[in-house]
Amino acid sequence: MTEKQPQTRIQRKNTAAILEAALDVFSQYGFRGSTLDQIAQTAGLSKPNLLYYFPSKEAIHTGLLSRLLDTWLDPLREMDPTGDPISELMGYIDRKLEMSRDYPRESRLFANEILQGAPRIMGAIEGELKSLVDEKTTVIRQWQDEGKIAKVHPYHLIFSIWSLTQHYADFDVQVRAVLGPDEVDPFPEAKTYIDTLFTKLLTP
Repeated sequence: MTEKQPQTRIQRKNTAAILEAALDVFSQYGFRGSTLDQIAQTAGLSKPNLLYYFPSKEAIHTGLLSRLLDTWLDPLREMDPTGDPISELMGYIDRKLEMSRDYPRESRLFANEILQGAPRIMGAIEGELKSLVDEKTTVIRQWQDEGKIAKVHPYHLIFSIWSLTQHYADFDVQVRAVLGPDEVDPFPEAKTYIDTLFTKLLTP
């Protein structure tokens, strides 16, 4: 079997341009509403040139999701079982909120995939993501049994963290419209509110 040759500098540049353009297009229009022509135009490439790197729209979308999932799981991986429980959970919450601030397109891409039933990423959700969440909920239950944090359902705790933090990326337009033009950056107050909410919830 012939080994795959490493990409040249130009090939790496074009691949990165395609993925960056696809992130813009997919996060705005969703998978079904996006076309290869839109992605090629946004990337500044011809459609035949784009197809040299990726054989289909689905291949681009899957590539983006695979890269995204690893980034998405990193904040939860960093939660240290040997650390102070409330500090570790609050650190996780803050990292998730920072991701919504810094990676809004990625958050919307992931949300769109989930809303469609996760056809291109279900294997990873049922595999790597579930395994990591199972591992961390075991840690949370141990902290609860030791009386270090309040007893709340660990899975629903994680779901609520995802919901509250990712809302600021997935519903950014709504958030900013409701807050009005004077609220230039919603994230400082969001952090204060969410930190207060979960600190009170988790303190025994």
